[in-house]
Amino acid sequence: MNSLNTRNLLKDNAGLLELIQRFIDPLLIVGSGVALYAINFGDLDFPRNYVFVLTGSFMLCMAVFPFFNIYRPYRGISLWAETQVLASAWALMLACLAMVLFMTKTSTDFSRLWIGQWAIAGFLSLLVFRILLRSVLRFLRHHGYNLRFVAIAGAGDLGRDVARRLAASPWTGLKVMGFYDDDPRLQRQTFDGVPVRGGLHRLPHEVAEFGIDQVWIALPLHHDKQVKSLVSTLSRTPVQVTFVPDIYGVQLLNHSIGEVAGFPVIHLMESPLSGVKGLIKIVEDRLLAALILLAAAPLMLLIAVGVKLSSPGPLFFGQLRGGLHGERIWVWKFRTMKHHVESAGKVTQAMPGDSRVTAFGAFLRRTSLDELPQFFNVLKGDMSIVGPRPHAVEHDEFYQRQIDAYMLRHHVKPGITGWAQINGWRGETGELEKMEMRIRHDLYYINNWSLWFDLRIIFMTVFMMITGKNAY
Repeated sequence: MNSLNTRNLLKDNAGLLELIQRFIDPLLIVGSGVALYAINFGDLDFPRNYVFVLTGSFMLCMAVFPFFNIYRPYRGISLWAETQVLASAWALMLACLAMVLFMTKTSTDFSRLWIGQWAIAGFLSLLVFRILLRSVLRFLRHHGYNLRFVAIAGAGDLGRDVARRLAASPWTGLKVMGFYDDDPRLQRQTFDGVPVRGGLHRLPHEVAEFGIDQVWIALPLHHDKQVKSLVSTLSRTPVQVTFVPDIYGVQLLNHSIGEVAGFPVIHLMESPLSGVKGLIKIVEDRLLAALILLAAAPLMLLIAVGVKLSSPGPLFFGQLRGGLHGERIWVWKFRTMKHHVESAGKVTQAMPGDSRVTAFGAFLRRTSLDELPQFFNVLKGDMSIVGPRPHAVEHDEFYQRQIDAYMLRHHVKPGITGWAQINGWRGETGELEKMEMRIRHDLYYINNWSLWFDLRIIFMTVFMMITGKNAY
């Protein structure tokens, strides 16, 4: 395993880690209640009312905790800050339980000693779990795992202060790879072991070369034109962009500003599908994909026979396409064309009346049935059912140079269907204007995502499968 894959090992499984946390918390709460009951009463013969309270606490934890953003990444946030959020969520959960017991007039049926002990032990178990998790992550980051590589735009006082603070907080797992600044006096200098690698124009081109995950913009406020230009250029790359405002001494009121290592930051570009929304999306994708594959199994068997009879060649067509954060994924479809080999570095889109498409393949493309194998991509976690359609790697490399906001679509997983597709921007996109319209619709979907929006798109996709517009 190379160093890049090693560094990305935990990053690629961040969603799984969050999911595990969501189930461990309620288990810890119930477990502490069970243990205290055994200690106080000497057996595990639970009365029905105790079972009711513990079951209710499990469900309340699952429902209440996500609203406090407890499961968001706490990289860079102090343990004390996380403890305060955890205490607030725990207090609300206990208040909800107390209200239910009061309304049902059953509060006197419980041991006050057990309730008091459980209120303390439950919170401590949650806190100890987080301390242990932080310790494990800190150990892994100290040994080079689960790191995020940072480039700082601006090598002035603000940028150097950012680098010093991050270096003094290794537990964040944020490693500064270099500064970028247009000031000729700062060129080729090194500050606290971090080099100034060049001007701002070099930064977007070196994101991939140095494996940069995040770009922190730490330029003075009067450099607003440089900031706008840099953000526009970085939108063509799948990198997270964070703006560090130079606002020391300024009193802010009711502003949404994050904090990392005690440092105020504004997140400019990051996936909207995180936390509770991310979990909803995962459950939606996996559940619907499994149900659809089970229901479509007989149909897929018939399609497989039809593909084999239509022309010689493999059953499936696989293509490398751009996935989440621009990573390359294999996307699979039923083969709809005669077997052929494309020239290296060239991908020719299907056109109306394309001679390569078989008669049976034309039917599959018109009804979108050729996309059914991509539900396996959804189960694997490479794709979502609804999202921006994945493009061939060659098309990504071309269009990211032509359309400024093109790579923003890679902040979410690609989908089998999407808002652009049901609005007619489906199929061949040879003209730049067509691709720009597709990207505009993709970004609208990302900015307005909801479960109901997804269900609406799925419903409309079924209708589009019947009409078969813009599919060749």
